[in-house]
Amino acid sequence: MANIKSAIKRARQNVKRNALKSSQRATTRTAVKAVLGAIEEKNKDSAKEALATAEKTLDAMAGKKVISKNKASRTKSRLSKKVKSL
Repeated sequence: MANIKSAIKRARQNVKRNALKSSQRATTRTAVKAVLGAIEEKNKDSAKEALATAEKTLDAMAGKKVISKNKASRTKSRLSKKVKSL
């Protein structure tokens, strides 16, 4: 355990930040899985709608530094490629 006041505060902040980012990552994964589920069902319309939602979510999380910009871009690219192949 930290002894210095600033280190104690930083430890508290890290716990809060980790909880927030964990839920944000889960939201991102859920959005991606929605697209993949629609692709498996061969439902092009719902896949396009889910892709639009997933792209917004990925961009928002990249902006908040939850995931890197490159990971967001790579994921969007792979998903859109799969949707277009339907």
